[in-house]
Amino acid sequence: MAKSLPGKLVVKTGKFVWTTMWQIMMSQLAPRNQTGEYIRPQSQFRNYLSTQAAADRYRLYVGMGCPWAHRTLVTRALKGLETAIAVSIVYPSPDEGIWVLSEPELNCGTLPELYQLAYPGYQGRSTVPILWDDETKTIINNESAEIIEILNSQFNQFAQYPDFDLYPAQQQAEIDFWNEKIYRTVNNGVYRCGFAQSQQAYDLASQELFATLDEIELVLATKRYLCGDRPTLADVRLFTTLFRFDIVYYGLFKCNLRRIADYQNMSGYLRDLYQLPGVAKTCDLESVKRDYYGNLFPLNPGGIIPLGPDIANLLQTHHRETMAIN
Repeated sequence: MAKSLPGKLVVKTGKFVWTTMWQIMMSQLAPRNQTGEYIRPQSQFRNYLSTQAAADRYRLYVGMGCPWAHRTLVTRALKGLETAIAVSIVYPSPDEGIWVLSEPELNCGTLPELYQLAYPGYQGRSTVPILWDDETKTIINNESAEIIEILNSQFNQFAQYPDFDLYPAQQQAEIDFWNEKIYRTVNNGVYRCGFAQSQQAYDLASQELFATLDEIELVLATKRYLCGDRPTLADVRLFTTLFRFDIVYYGLFKCNLRRIADYQNMSGYLRDLYQLPGVAKTCDLESVKRDYYGNLFPLNPGGIIPLGPDIANLLQTHHRETMAIN
């Protein structure tokens, strides 16, 4: 009978092989700097509408699991633009690492093909969301922070709620302050935790993430929303990360110092935003779990998708409407 390999050798060999493969896969999934910190690539299409907005001319390409794309759906819902701006859904391919259209459009079956249609020879990343011009077959913008500004201001003649301004002039400095802080430490901060490729990079990202969440918790003790008594784009940008936090970031991305459910004010704030008209319909729990647990192979090699959590608590009373106006 052949002798089995010593357990120590099996473990050391397996660790070496897996660590090497993990580093290779992570370098493709998540570009990093020399300290192992995840560096998010910049969006490349940063245009605003060059002509007057028109109904039924523009559409959004979104992935339902993607928090950046989710921002555009929330803004579209809050402004009441569902009948003016169409939506096309894409899904991540776990084997190819690209977004695939749910149904072929314009002779394109994948997002890279759509980018090639708009810009032949394009070599960059093919990401969502996209604000697309159906008339010129062109990508207007693929930066979510700018798309939601466009949706807020440039389609009011077609909006059901044109007076619902998510970026009022008198609050723009405060909104911009929160957007900058939240982007680095929360929106992208959870990715800096999950995609960190060194302990140093992870520790820094985690500390910054929870320092900001703790700060937000204090602010929400006296304000219904980040900037006062009405939602703004800062709340939209924060909401899509908070919605995913306990579902995927807490476990899969190692953001497990605290859950959003452990924050009294922030958990109520999350319920408040979720219950705003139209917002819950943009929140696809199963897509979020499938897209993260099922497609981020280096973080979840087995591809097992958890049964929970139950998000029925998001429909519970939030009592945020009683907050003093500041």
